[in-house]
Amino acid sequence: MNNFGLDIWSNNNFIIEDGQIRLNYKCMPSLLQIVEDIRSDDVRGPILLRFPHLIKSQIRTLYSYFDKAIQQNNYKGKFNAVFPLKVNQFPHAVEAVTSQGAQYNYGLEAGSKAELVLAMSKTPIGANITVNGFKDREMITLGFIAAQSGHNITITIEGLGELETIIDVAKECDLKVPNIGIRVRLHSTGSGIWAKSGGMDAKFGLTSTEIIEAITLLREANLLDYLSMIHFHIGSQMSDIAPLKKALREAGNIYAELKKMGATSLDNINIGGGLAVEYNQHAHLNSRNYSIDEFSSSVVFLLGEIMNAKNVSHPNIFTESGRFIVASHAVLITPVLELFTQDYQEKLLNFKKVNPPLIEELVELNRLLNNTNCIEYLHDALDHMESVLTLFDLGYIDLQDRSNAEILVHNIIKRALYLKSANPTDELAQLQVKLQERYLINASIFQSLPDYWGLNQHFPVMPLHHLNSTPLRAASLWDITCDSDGEIGFNPDKPLYLHDVNLDEEEYFLGFFNVGAYQETLGMNHNLFTHPSEYTITIDEHSYEIKNAVESKSILDILDSIGYDSKILHTKLKNDLSNSKFISEKEKSDTLAKLELFLEQNGYLRTTN
Repeated sequence: MNNFGLDIWSNNNFIIEDGQIRLNYKCMPSLLQIVEDIRSDDVRGPILLRFPHLIKSQIRTLYSYFDKAIQQNNYKGKFNAVFPLKVNQFPHAVEAVTSQGAQYNYGLEAGSKAELVLAMSKTPIGANITVNGFKDREMITLGFIAAQSGHNITITIEGLGELETIIDVAKECDLKVPNIGIRVRLHSTGSGIWAKSGGMDAKFGLTSTEIIEAITLLREANLLDYLSMIHFHIGSQMSDIAPLKKALREAGNIYAELKKMGATSLDNINIGGGLAVEYNQHAHLNSRNYSIDEFSSSVVFLLGEIMNAKNVSHPNIFTESGRFIVASHAVLITPVLELFTQDYQEKLLNFKKVNPPLIEELVELNRLLNNTNCIEYLHDALDHMESVLTLFDLGYIDLQDRSNAEILVHNIIKRALYLKSANPTDELAQLQVKLQERYLINASIFQSLPDYWGLNQHFPVMPLHHLNSTPLRAASLWDITCDSDGEIGFNPDKPLYLHDVNLDEEEYFLGFFNVGAYQETLGMNHNLFTHPSEYTITIDEHSYEIKNAVESKSILDILDSIGYDSKILHTKLKNDLSNSKFISEKEKSDTLAKLELFLEQNGYLRTTN
């Protein structure tokens, strides 16, 4: 049985049982059953499933490992965490984060005015809010309003200009001053494709000279007591822990120096995000070289060691781990609409009374193929196919003969693969790559998996069922956009094998896992395909409940959202149709009704074949 790397990437959140993938939680429902329940209400197109319990599990894991490291290292500071809203701002994702993190006083991080307003609205009083990114006077004033409202908010400055604005706002109003943080520009850099967040050429942060000037400005404005945090970030999805250790040493020493310079209220180090998620589903590849245990232990030990050497009190530790918290909670489910070799079914053979000799020989090879002779007959079939194509080009055989040959050879190849599946040869493996199956999925890669398209970020993918049989078809996945880049091609280094199914007789569903971080917020309206229909699934010991249904936008709604007046468009379509000639009024009425129905549905495909 091929488990599609479940033991590598799933963190034991999913298991295979009775040929289906199931949640490894309480009553252990199958994903296929959930999908079928949703589709029974005539929902079509891709479906995004949210599992809040997986967010709770990740939050609990993060806090428990840091708490353990604090105890083991006799560390005197506390651990805190906030969730960066940029990772996933969708309402039911944020609701899951805040509700599941409530017992930990889990906070939020904002990087824009809109995110700050959202954080102020969704964060319980007392939980931390951190504000990063470039800010104007209005955004900084919002931070003062948040503090006045009772929020435990820290505005992290990205430059001296922001600090000067904070000082000005503090002078001009009587609102409560928020906590102030300084993002430091470290010499240390991260690892992976997002490493440019760190280093001296990074977009954000203050240099050593600017940090010293910031201390002077705060002291002169009598605001030094509000400096409570230093912050750094060396990149998302850190593959290697060594750069983090180097950054911790640098940031820890900066913290200690600032304490000695009189920043007595400084008591927090925010190490940013970067805690990696395992996206790989192949044993020879890894997304990271460390565990959450090593990550937390390294952070606590190194900061403690530095502070002890400098005779400085241990700071509280903040993280902004977003990807780690929410990636696993969302699964994208999409039906397969078409297999491009469906045209090679034996039922489509159409022999003549007298067939060319090569066709007759292929018929015999197909009939007599067995486990003993399959490789030899496969070679013969491939040779015959080349000869058939040559004869077709020369005009000696017709299109029907060519079609029969293609069907017969395809069938011989497929049967040989099945017969040798237990002991595959290198030759058959290479043949698979050349003859890979193309699975047309009812989804847009640009909308739902933009990191694959933009960064070649792999996501675990597997069928929801047929898992008690061996998948043998080398698979490439084609989406329904009119763009050639909408393809997840077969990669021999990261091979994906799927099942050979007859879509005329059954549906076949694929699941894309660990898509809960960034994919929703980065998804674009390419071809005007919209966010998939989404559902929150809660599970207890006896059953599951489908909640928070948000169906994908209708065609008219998506046109409205990009600036068209859907009412005008709607009226134009109706008038054009009404003014056209019909055989009967009933036919006109029926056609207008169909138009209305289609306009109120989402833009994903509903019918196949």
